[in-house]
Amino acid sequence: MIRSRQISAQALGAFSRSLARMLEAGVDVRKSLQTASQQSSDSRLSASAQRLQKAIASGSSLAESIEAEGELYPPLFRDLVNVGELTGSAPEVFASLAKYYEARVQQVREFRAQIAWPVIQLVAAIGIVGLLIFILGIMPPQADGKPFDVLGLGLYGTSGAITWFLSWLAAAGLGLFAWKFVARNPAGQMALHPVLLRLPVIGKCMQSFAISRFSWCFALTQQAGMSIRPSLECSLKATANGAFVAAEPMIWEDMKGGETLTDALTSSQLFPLEYLQVVATAEETGTVPEQLDRLSHLFDDDARRAMNRLTLFFSGAIWLGVVILIVFFILRIAMIYVGAINDGLKMVN
Repeated sequence: MIRSRQISAQALGAFSRSLARMLEAGVDVRKSLQTASQQSSDSRLSASAQRLQKAIASGSSLAESIEAEGELYPPLFRDLVNVGELTGSAPEVFASLAKYYEARVQQVREFRAQIAWPVIQLVAAIGIVGLLIFILGIMPPQADGKPFDVLGLGLYGTSGAITWFLSWLAAAGLGLFAWKFVARNPAGQMALHPVLLRLPVIGKCMQSFAISRFSWCFALTQQAGMSIRPSLECSLKATANGAFVAAEPMIWEDMKGGETLTDALTSSQLFPLEYLQVVATAEETGTVPEQLDRLSHLFDDDARRAMNRLTLFFSGAIWLGVVILIVFFILRIAMIYVGAINDGLKMVN
């Protein structure tokens, strides 16, 4: 698998958790960095921590030092560290970042665990078909002298089995490349994510995760004292959803023109009515950060339920595909033998 240019979410979660504890206890930032990075699961974090310590010793701030590391740290991490340092709430910010990255790691683990068995079934089906192509290819040919072509695609014997496996391997590689390209390309996300949001099962899951992350980040940055424009931009980037990121200029233009946050979010057509009604009430009572923090937990729960439905959908789709594949080959083999029997009867007659 192609390694990401950024430090892994698992390493950032543990790193942030350790920093939050030590900074809260008053430990010097350089000692905190050294200790927090020692047991990291990502070797790049340890090397980076050493560079950060040197930069801080030379007079740079923690935020400036991390910014100098470039894409090694995600934009959200860099932005919130800067907010924490400017507002004197670095321990609280690192604690929130730890929860955020730990939740992301847990979500990925849950998805992989739920999708593992259907994928194993698919791989087993592909292997069985490849073995069948090989075995039928080395058997004596049919009455007409042609080898058994169980797929009807001209695949039989050793060469056919190799072609079968290589085709699936190429498809998997192409899918992985496309996923990595979209994940690392903002333009690709802005083009693809709006389409995915319209899909019945996938769209609900993506929307819930995006709104949960937006609410969490907006509440955190507002409580930390960040001004509205960078807070809005940071929060929309935190969604990791191209549709929400692309909507930032439009939402800001509405707010700059005097519209409320509720009206600006409504114009984006990305937020459900229930969410907008809560935001409207929060604006009237002056409790937007508190209400959004509460909403982030509610939508996180919704997102987890949607992810369970999504994995069930994919599991069912893979299982159905395997069943169709097995039925197809049973019918195909039956037709081959029926054809051979008919040919034999014709020769006898």
